[in-house]
Amino acid sequence: METAVVIVAGGRGQRAPGGNAPKQYRVLAGIQVLTRTLESFVKHDKVDGVLTVIHGDDRSHFDAATSSFEGKLLEPVTGGATRQDSVRAGLKRLDELKPRNILIHDAARPFADAGLIERVIGTLVDNEGAVPALAITDTLKKGNHGFIEGTVDRSNLWGVQTPQGFHFEKLLDAHRAAESAGQTDFTDDSSLAEWHGMKVALVEGSPANIKLTTEADFVLAEDRLARLGNALTGECRVGQGFDVHAFTCGDRVMLCGLNIPHHKSLAGHSDADVGLHALTDALLGAIGDGDIGAHFPPSDPKWKGASSDRFLHDARKRISERGGRIVNVDITIICEAPKIGPYREKMRARIAQILEIEPERVSVKATTSEGLGFTGRGEGIAAQATAMVQFS
Repeated sequence: METAVVIVAGGRGQRAPGGNAPKQYRVLAGIQVLTRTLESFVKHDKVDGVLTVIHGDDRSHFDAATSSFEGKLLEPVTGGATRQDSVRAGLKRLDELKPRNILIHDAARPFADAGLIERVIGTLVDNEGAVPALAITDTLKKGNHGFIEGTVDRSNLWGVQTPQGFHFEKLLDAHRAAESAGQTDFTDDSSLAEWHGMKVALVEGSPANIKLTTEADFVLAEDRLARLGNALTGECRVGQGFDVHAFTCGDRVMLCGLNIPHHKSLAGHSDADVGLHALTDALLGAIGDGDIGAHFPPSDPKWKGASSDRFLHDARKRISERGGRIVNVDITIICEAPKIGPYREKMRARIAQILEIEPERVSVKATTSEGLGFTGRGEGIAAQATAMVQFS
C-alpha cells in the first residue's frame, strides 16, 4: 500500500453543540460532516485506504454517515482518551498493511480538496513529513489580564492544517517513543514529529480548509456551500482558452514554461507564453472566473515581464479553493516555427509540475496553418487549450 489515511473522528465537539450527536456527525447542507470529509479521500486516486478512528459510543452514527461508502473504507477502530491516543490506535491497526505514506486528518475539516491532498502526498516524495499551512496575516498581540502586553512578530508564523502527511514507519516510531516517554500533550502530529527529530516541510494550505469548531463555523460553512451550490458535487466542467502573440526581435521564445531558442521572440506585457496564457484562460473558464486579463491586467506595471507560471498557478489555486480537481488539460500550439516536437515531453512535465498533476493528464500538440494567415506568414504564434475540472 502506498498511501493510507487516518481520519480522527473520536472527539466530542463540546464547543459546537448540535443536538444528540458530536459535530462530526452533524448535518451540513443536507450531508453529514464526516461523510463530506471521507468523500474527499475515498475519491482521490492517490489514496489506497481510509481508516476512521471513532469513539466507542458512536458506531451507529458512523454507520449512518458511511452507508454510501460500502466496501470502500477500512473497518473503524476505537480511539483513546486523547487525540494522540486515537491516532496511535489507527497507526497500530494500519501497521499490518505497511503503507509507505500516512495522512492524518481531522474529521471536522470537510473541505480538504483534491489539490491540497495532492500537494501533501507529492511533498512526501522528498520529505519525511509534510504539513499544509497558511501564513499568519493578522497582527498578533500578547495579552495579560485583558490588556495588550506586546506585539508578536508574525513574519515566520504559520497556521497549520490537516491532512498532515508522513512516512508511515517514522510517524509510528515517533508515536511509540512518545508513549514510552509518557509524552501525552501533543495537539497535532507535526508537534510530535518535531519532538522526535523529524524534519517536516510546509505545504501550501487552503483558506477553505476550515475546522468546524464553534457554532459560528457551521454558519459560515452552510453559507459557503449555499454559494457554491451542492449541484457541483460530482460535476465536471470544461473550459476553453485561446491566445495570440506576435513575433518581435529576439533570440528565444517562451512556450509552455520552456525557454526555446529561436531567431525571434514573442511580444507581450508578461513573458508572452502563449501556451500558458491559453491554458490559464481554459482553467478560469471551467470555473466561470473571468479571464487572465481580469486577474492580471496588462495595464498593471507589476506584471511587466512576469513569468506566466504565476498566472497558471493562480488558476490552479482558484480551482482548489472551490473544491475542484483538474482532470486533464490539452494544448495545441499553432505555428510554422519553432518546432515543438523536440520539446513536447519537457513541456508536459513543466505544466504538470505547475498544476501539481500527473504528466499523463497533460497533452501538448502542435500544428501549422499550412502557410495561411498570420501564423502561416510567420508573424506570430497562436495557442488554444481545453481543460476539464471535476468537483467533489
